[in-house]
Amino acid sequence: MIMPKMNGTEAHVQVAVRARPLNQREIDLKSPIIITIHGSQILVNKSQEKHNTPKTFSYDFCFDSMHLDNSNYASQEFIFNKLGLEIVKHAFEGYNACIFAYGQTGSGKSYTMMGTHNDRGIIPRLSQSMFDRIENELKQDINNHISIEAVDNEKLNDILSLKFSSTYRVEVSYFEIYNEKVRDLLNPNNNHYALKVRENKILGPYVDGLSQLVVTSYQEIETLLIEGNNYRTVASTNMNTESSRSHAVFTLKLTQTLSTEASETQSVKVSKISLVDLAGSERVSKSGIQIEQIRFREGCNINKSLSTLGLVISALATRQSYENNPKSIKKTFVPYRDSVLTWLLKVKLILFFFS
Repeated sequence: MIMPKMNGTEAHVQVAVRARPLNQREIDLKSPIIITIHGSQILVNKSQEKHNTPKTFSYDFCFDSMHLDNSNYASQEFIFNKLGLEIVKHAFEGYNACIFAYGQTGSGKSYTMMGTHNDRGIIPRLSQSMFDRIENELKQDINNHISIEAVDNEKLNDILSLKFSSTYRVEVSYFEIYNEKVRDLLNPNNNHYALKVRENKILGPYVDGLSQLVVTSYQEIETLLIEGNNYRTVASTNMNTESSRSHAVFTLKLTQTLSTEASETQSVKVSKISLVDLAGSERVSKSGIQIEQIRFREGCNINKSLSTLGLVISALATRQSYENNPKSIKKTFVPYRDSVLTWLLKVKLILFFFS
């Protein structure tokens, strides 16, 4: 998973790794567990020999979800508290944010992002948290008004002239990128044809005609997620019985309007949280889908877009290291348009590295 970390005005990319338990196929094959997690490090030991030195990899977060009875077991709730709560906080401060779930087919991306009805993932928990925060903000606003009414009558008029009132508007969109074509998951009528990707000179790339629905509760979002997931493209492969064959992007747009009655002015903060469940990376020959031409094409497009995402992030990191050398920055080409995924996420990726 890749997410931004805000420190003042700087934005950084953070990487979190989650290790899932063995699935039934791996248990039947008696596959050994070759990784060990220590804090923010993962030790990989492919050889079972004692003298073999394991390879060590460091990340911002390492979550051990391999053993349910482990005292350090990382549950869905634990992972959201570590990653999602901070993003909700920054959204109310006016920052954009994005989480990618990346990994091989069957590695648990959709489970981490979406979860199940009884064990919700990041997307539903984050949506719930946003409305909980709005409710708390509105209650606080009411409490402020009550405290104002308790003031002496002589001072009441002066205080009322400084009274604030906040309003919140939440909009959602949900689309998939399947074989480099965009399909609206919240509008079944649009599901039979691809939507156009266009670019605004100021706002950047966007999906023309994409549904952006206003929601007033988490329950409405939950219903939309269920409907959208029913339209998402999945298929069975040798690596996973229900493999996502598309990239899915769920976006929450929060608009906060703070009104001052005294001056009749408004301040508006708009933030977007994009939650991306990427299709599984895989070797086409290993996945068992090479027999069907459609599955073969899917695999090629998935791997191409994931490869492009890696190249874009790498190029942006290189450009960031040249921040004080404008000439070097211009020489570093960033291949946004090589895939629909990176083209649509262009603005978000730039902001994470250069805001």
